[in-house]
This record gives sequence, structure tokens and C-alpha cells, in this order.
Amino acid sequence: MNWLDKLEKKLGRFAIPNLMTYIVGLNAIVFIMSYLYPENISKLMLNTNLVLKGEVWRLFTYIFIPPTFSPLWLVFVLYFYYMIGTALEHEWGTFRFNLFYLMGIIGTTIAAFLTKGYVSSSYINLSLFLAFARIFPDYEILLFFILPIKIKYLAWFNWAFFIFSIISYPISYKLSAIASLINYFIFFGKDITTRTKSQRKIYQNKRNFHSQIPKDFTIHKCTVCGITEKDDPNMEFRYCSTCEGDYEYCMKHLKNHKHIKKDEK
Repeated sequence: MNWLDKLEKKLGRFAIPNLMTYIVGLNAIVFIMSYLYPENISKLMLNTNLVLKGEVWRLFTYIFIPPTFSPLWLVFVLYFYYMIGTALEHEWGTFRFNLFYLMGIIGTTIAAFLTKGYVSSSYINLSLFLAFARIFPDYEILLFFILPIKIKYLAWFNWAFFIFSIISYPISYKLSAIASLINYFIFFGKDITTRTKSQRKIYQNKRNFHSQIPKDFTIHKCTVCGITEKDDPNMEFRYCSTCEGDYEYCMKHLKNHKHIKKDEK
């Protein structure tokens, strides 16, 4: 039993089912509020100075601020978040999905307190995307609602964005990105290490196998003239159905040879 199993056994009853549904729903509500009461959106942001003055709700409410305020784009983004969130919860279970998201919040919040800068939930959600791509690499989506593309290829762009953020963005964004990646590797680090070792072993076994094959080894060889695929890569070879045994012939001798019987061997 690993540490996640032990933690789930103790705290699993506190997990919130369908967590992503609530997060997406509250993002939609805040989007509507941004048009009705735009001055109140700032009260949801993670401002560490105001948190220390008692506005503790900011530790969580910043995750409900929409990633975009473009109506059409928001519909697509929230649907995508809902899809990957529910898929991960179904795959992991409610507790582990809750824990992944909570650890992302904790890491992002720590980054905000360390830098006193602005942070958002963007990197938490992007780490969800990486987790989804890790588990369902061949899942296809319609890019721009037209082009089918596997999720694992989009994940490379996601990794590139993380790297670009860590290199080029302000310190608060750097630490937020790093915190989300640490969270990702906490969940997948063991699997990545095990798979890397397994692939390295498979590669080494293949090299050892090929190194043991004699250089003059051939797959096809004509029984009559002895020609092989190395002598003529374009030559085709066939087995004779009349000969009694596994005798292979080139196309020149397939119909021009003496049939072999068992008593003639």
C-alpha cells in the first residue's frame, strides 16, 4: 500500500464527488458576475496582503476566476476542463482527483506568498491536461472543431508553454508553473521512472539480440541456386507446395526445379 492508499483510507470520506463540475459551474457564475458586478471580481483574486488581513476566502476563490472572458472561447475551455476533470476522477477515484487539485492549489498559493505577486489557477488546470494526456495519450479531439488530433501531441505544446513560462515569465508565474509540475511528478514520477527503465531494458535486449545474429544470416535462400535476399533485395521467394518439406525457391526456380520427396533426402 503506497502513501496515496494510506491517505485515502484516512481522509477519503472528506473527498468531494464531481469536484470539476462545481469548479466549472462557479467559473461560469463568476463570468456572469463580471458583467453584472465587474468591481467585485478583484475581491476573488489571491492578494496575499489582504489574506493576512483576514480575507482568507481569497485562498480558494481565485480558482473560480475564468481563464478568459471571451464568451465563445470560455465555453470551449470550460467544457474541456469538465471533460478532462471528470475523466481523471473516473480513472483515479474521487479522493485522488481531489488531492491532485488541492495540492495544485497549495503549491500555487505558496508561490503567491513567496513572491507577493499575482497568480491564477491556469497552471493547475494545465497540469490536469498533462495528467489526462499521460493516462489517455491516444484520445482525439477536434482542434478548432475541425482537425482531429491526439491529445499526446497537444501535450508537447503544453510542456513547451511550461518551459517558456519558467524561463521568461515573472517570478510568481515561474513558481506557479514549477509548483504545478512538482504536483504532476508526485503523481506520475514513479510511473515515469519505471517505464523509462523498462524501455531502456527493452532497447538493450534488442541490441543484444541483434548483436548475436551472424552477419551472414539470411531469411530467404533458394534451394537450387542459393541466392538470398542479400544478393538480390528485389527477388521474391516462395515455398513449393509439391516438395515434401520446407524448401524455398527464388522466382527463377520456383517452377523450374526437381521436386523433392522425403525418400530422396
